[in-house]
Amino acid sequence: MKTDTPKGPRRSQYNKEESAIRQAKLIRRESSVFLRTIMVITIIIIGLALSFFVLADNQEFLEKHLGKDNPITKLFVNLSKDNDTKHKADFSFPFGAKRRNILLLGVDSNGEGTDPFEGTRTDTIILMNIDPRTKSLNAISIPRDSKVYLPGDHGVQKINAAHAIGGIGMTIKTIEDTLGVKIDRYVMVHDQAVREIVDALGGVDIYVEKNMHYNDYSGKLFINLQKGNNHLNGKEVVGYLRFRHDPLGDIGRTQRQQWFLRGLMEALKKPETLAKLPEIINVAKKYIKTNMSFYELSQYAGLAKHLDMDKVEIAMLPGAPNKKGYISYWILDPEKTQEVVDRLIYREKVNPSEINAQIKAGIMYSDGNEEEANLIKDQLSTLGIEVVCTGHVNKTHTQFVAHSKQVTNDYFNWLKKKTPSIIGYQFIYDPNNNYCNGTDFTVVIAGK
Repeated sequence: MKTDTPKGPRRSQYNKEESAIRQAKLIRRESSVFLRTIMVITIIIIGLALSFFVLADNQEFLEKHLGKDNPITKLFVNLSKDNDTKHKADFSFPFGAKRRNILLLGVDSNGEGTDPFEGTRTDTIILMNIDPRTKSLNAISIPRDSKVYLPGDHGVQKINAAHAIGGIGMTIKTIEDTLGVKIDRYVMVHDQAVREIVDALGGVDIYVEKNMHYNDYSGKLFINLQKGNNHLNGKEVVGYLRFRHDPLGDIGRTQRQQWFLRGLMEALKKPETLAKLPEIINVAKKYIKTNMSFYELSQYAGLAKHLDMDKVEIAMLPGAPNKKGYISYWILDPEKTQEVVDRLIYREKVNPSEINAQIKAGIMYSDGNEEEANLIKDQLSTLGIEVVCTGHVNKTHTQFVAHSKQVTNDYFNWLKKKTPSIIGYQFIYDPNNNYCNGTDFTVVIAGK
């Protein structure tokens, strides 16, 4: 990291606008669909929402590929119509417009021939808060190594052990006690579902950020991936998601789950996906478990079509790694964790009187992006935002990372109107500022 030196002569307004447009086009491809894809993988994998979300409006397509009298055709044609007017329906939740918390879990394998959900640990833990009224969705990613107290006499454990010890009931109770929230519904996905669905889709495109090589003969996990753009099959995707042998450990895995969901979403958008729906439904029957009703799932699929991506926030529970003997934990920061929960689950608003007049920013950029970093710095400085540090970072995903309470989504949306270069950036809330100390937000300009 380096401290800024006085900038040189300002570039012409024409060059700024041209560069801003170019940047916006490049960044738009990196636009975060993390929250939408969490919703989509939860609903689409189950099957019934897949064609509703992607192609349910095309009755002719359904009848051509599945047949006019096919039960799936009839189901989705009916779902896409309002019973009274026969016009295309939006969504109307049977439980009203109140916010709901939905827990998304990914479980690992317990060996061949075993119950896919019996005694398994949770590799992926994501708590989603959905607000039908504002058509918005927030999500908190919970590191599986988080050190928590389990209910009963089970003492201190990693949070991923809750399901192996006490099933979904203990998992929900542990998260509710740890975060002080109420979980309304859950969806659990076995990793074999990911493997088989990716294969059914013909693979997914993922940018692998580093070479990944690892062999675990006892666990039958063999990973051999090369850095760069890759078209991964189901087995390779599971390896990519389970790879932990890097300095970030479990946190790196959490980030890769997000990048995978982005690639999965792109594959699900393809029209030919609909013809594979029966195969995906068969996988879902074996490897998906939920307490949501058939009707609830269809309504969430309808909501997914209307999500306002400008109102989405995501965060990972803040903390720090700690190793005790051979056991590695993620030690949650109590105060910052409460901040994240208050902001994303309870959606507390910042009192305008608490907002400081001076906002400080940092800019981090990958190789080849120094010109864009200077452009953004100029634009922020024009708005009175002090850029207190810049530096080099090796990232493959562009982000706008908020560190303080006063940098809200409303503030970010205002800033995008004034600073076109950051249009399409993925909004992240991370009170752990690992980039520039003392800044309210950090702009991360990625490269490959």
